[in-house]
Amino acid sequence: MQKVLLVDDEFIILDGISSVMNWASLGAELTGTAQNGFEALALVDKDPPDIVITDIRMPGMDGLALVAKIAALYPDISFIMLTGFSEFDYAKAAMQYGVRHYLLKPCSEESLAEALRELIVEREEQADREAFFESVKYGLERVLPHAKEQFLKELVTNKTYGQQEWRYFGDLFGLHFQNRRVRLLLVEMEGEHEYEHLFAVRNLAADILQSLLLSTTVGGRVLLMMEDELAEAELFERINTLRGTFIDYYHTDITAALSDAGELAQVRRLYAQTVDCLNHRFYLGEGSLITEKDISVAGEDMDMGLQYDQERLVLLIKAGHWDEVERELAALLGLLLALKYDIAKTKSHLIQLFMEMIRLCGEEQMRAYMDQLPSILELKTLQSVQQAILTIAREITLERYERNRSKQSQMVLEVKRIVHRKYGDETLTLQTVANEIYMNPDYISKMFKKETGEKFTNYVMNYRMQKALEHMERGACSTVSALAEETGFGDNVSYFSKMFKKHTGYSPSEYNKAL
Repeated sequence: MQKVLLVDDEFIILDGISSVMNWASLGAELTGTAQNGFEALALVDKDPPDIVITDIRMPGMDGLALVAKIAALYPDISFIMLTGFSEFDYAKAAMQYGVRHYLLKPCSEESLAEALRELIVEREEQADREAFFESVKYGLERVLPHAKEQFLKELVTNKTYGQQEWRYFGDLFGLHFQNRRVRLLLVEMEGEHEYEHLFAVRNLAADILQSLLLSTTVGGRVLLMMEDELAEAELFERINTLRGTFIDYYHTDITAALSDAGELAQVRRLYAQTVDCLNHRFYLGEGSLITEKDISVAGEDMDMGLQYDQERLVLLIKAGHWDEVERELAALLGLLLALKYDIAKTKSHLIQLFMEMIRLCGEEQMRAYMDQLPSILELKTLQSVQQAILTIAREITLERYERNRSKQSQMVLEVKRIVHRKYGDETLTLQTVANEIYMNPDYISKMFKKETGEKFTNYVMNYRMQKALEHMERGACSTVSALAEETGFGDNVSYFSKMFKKHTGYSPSEYNKAL
């Protein structure tokens, strides 16, 4: 039902129209009457009608002034004006307020009913149009974000998109791309994440970056297109704010790649640049902002820069010298980081090193390490690969150390057994021992000192003195010369006496008397 307010200063006309009209049959309801403009305006303020039927000539505030005030306050209200023949030209001034229905007084019931019916149909059609437009607008508002996402995705991946598509979609989205310089920001989540995290990055970017034009997701990453209107330092600061805010809320880090500034026609190249930058987080690590300046790739002649002694590294591992192995590996990985080869090439160097290391293991352990290789190759940063390589190198080096130490201990025990058996032989030397066990005398000397803490010659001398004392305590040798010969000094009695006194503080004869 359309609510109607009737305004006329003549009571007879007011009462007549009110009682004669069959309002309900027209789809209307008379909600009020007034005899002047001021009274009518008060009723409109109290309960705004849909239609006002007003006489043009009234004391105080005439119909034209009333229409002007109501139209200014309530633009959706429609009007029918009642006017005399001589006032018709004057009434036409109300057309500026949207009044299109005029009835000459005196008007019949039929003419007023027809005017009302026509006006109500117009209002209902207008209401239907507005409802339709609202529904379309609501649908577009729901679809438009997805359309914008798809447009940006197509823009950076579809080679057929050109100026015509940009103009069309720019008009559709209310974006004017002409002569705009843009930057792309490609963001990747680190670790496990949900779709809501991608959505959150886009919302935060809209608030923090401010110059955001479009955003979408591509391959599990967030792609943002922003207008190039900020100084680079301020842009970097805002991106870091975006990252910090995201970490505070979601406790998950992000890595971002920022393109150079360029025209919209260059957007596919800018996107390829961000993808390349993001791939280089293998070198630069997670949770960083990467630009073209950070990924200056070494030339082919830089192969000459990768010079390290792999054979020395393997020998150090084999010898069990972990401190030296750790230094060598740190130097190698630092060199790879500085050279920034193609990632596949860097991984090939690391695989070669990995294979050389695990060849030092037994067959079963080697198979176990080989099973780890696929997961190592999937690691996303050089730091994580470095940690995996260092862990394996340490395990192998320490295992070799324990094995070598066991072998050295066995060798030292054998040397001691030979000394214990041949201490009375004056020809006993390091060389004769080495000949007997088929080993290098210098190596024996070094390992013997490392294992026992004393030189081989000192050990032999101390053992001979120990045996001399045992002989003297048992009374096995009657003379000093016999004791010297028994303990490996031959006929060099004076040397034996000198060493004995040095060892005990007494000459052999003094020691005998003390016994």
